[in-house]
Amino acid sequence: MIRGLIAATGLVLLWQGFVWLTEVPPFLLPSPFRVAQALLARWDIILGHALITGTEILLGLALGALLGCAMALTLVAWPAGRRWLLPLLLVSQAIPVFAIAPLLTLWLGFGMGSKVAMATMIIFFPVATAFYDGLRRTEPGLLDLASTMGASRGAMLWRVRVPAALPALASGLRVAAGVAPIGAVVGEWVGSSAGLGYLMLQANGRSQADVMFAALFVLALMALALWFATDRLLRRAIPWQPDSLFSPDLHSFNDRKPT
Repeated sequence: MIRGLIAATGLVLLWQGFVWLTEVPPFLLPSPFRVAQALLARWDIILGHALITGTEILLGLALGALLGCAMALTLVAWPAGRRWLLPLLLVSQAIPVFAIAPLLTLWLGFGMGSKVAMATMIIFFPVATAFYDGLRRTEPGLLDLASTMGASRGAMLWRVRVPAALPALASGLRVAAGVAPIGAVVGEWVGSSAGLGYLMLQANGRSQADVMFAALFVLALMALALWFATDRLLRRAIPWQPDSLFSPDLHSFNDRKPT
């Protein structure tokens, strides 16, 4: 946490130094001080738009995660349908999601529905593919043991495959939490009457770069908070999958010299 704050402070100082040295016009690149002034002067307006965007992100994350998990379970539990659904899943990603944003706005209107649908479509694929990959890569020894004990196909899925695939699902959810704001903001850029994306468009049309950066700063904070909250919840939900990349025990094991 402290290292992150130090890194952020360093970036702000570099930004301020670049503005001082180049004397770039404020309507092109405002200084951090101007952005902070805009944030404080319009915090109530920015907060109102941020609540709308945050709602769209959370709804899209929930729906995308549910649909992605349902698709992965269907692919594993229904071998006959897998031949049809898996190609459709892959083809759905061949079409740029941003290209169909105008269609979603046309079909669902300028309200929250089109933005939630956009976020859902972006989140759906990483969750579905990560969970499906985890389900189909279950350790064969566990499946053999369950089969020897007379477990049914459904019991093997829910009691063996799903618990073993939870770490893979967690990875997919972390990726989804990182990209969730993209769908909502892009949907707001295409057509909306509220949200941080809408506020940024309005500020851009009026050459208010400081307001744009203030809205972008709030959006970045929301994205970071969502990712860290998701990561914390997943660590508590899957305690048997610790992060051992920099574990002291692992280092002590690697540092041991053979006798």
